[in-house]
Amino acid sequence: MQALLLMALGLLLAGPAAHAHGSARTPPPQVISFFWENCHEKKDLVLLKGMTLEPDPIEYPGNVTISAELHVPVPLSSPQKVELIIEKKVANFWIKVPCMSHVRCIFEDICQLLDFIIPPGQPCPEPLHTYGLPCHCPLKAGTYSMPKTQFTLPNTDLPGLITSGAYRIWIFLSSRGKRLGCFRIFAALKG
Repeated sequence: MQALLLMALGLLLAGPAAHAHGSARTPPPQVISFFWENCHEKKDLVLLKGMTLEPDPIEYPGNVTISAELHVPVPLSSPQKVELIIEKKVANFWIKVPCMSHVRCIFEDICQLLDFIIPPGQPCPEPLHTYGLPCHCPLKAGTYSMPKTQFTLPNTDLPGLITSGAYRIWIFLSSRGKRLGCFRIFAALKG
């Protein structure tokens, strides 16, 4: 679960030049495989321009390789609210994964959270540092790209019911009540 949260947050800060496996006009595949889309490409300012995820399905525990490209046409400064909705497919229904103390779903100001995790003045951690990606607000207007980068999903004491299956993740970005971006990601875990 923490890995899904980290992947979702990473999308907001990074991105590589890759073509979508889907778009706002293409329905998701019946058999869940990796797929992403912008929720409202014509209305939202911040757009995910590309994303890849390997292997598909994601093996848990194991290594995952992610690339992404995020277009930010306006500077983003505090407060930047991020809301996650994580759903798991059970039979033919999508069931919302409840938020817990260690898996938060709403971050009222991701800028403050970043400052807490990485105190201002400290260098950005890898791979952000290597690719020149920011880890603090304000984010300047521009396109942020992260080429294929490998991450390790650590082995945790999560039941197989959670570590295997199809997931749908909604990521909403807003500031002062105005929605700036919305992304939907479909991915499968194999534990």
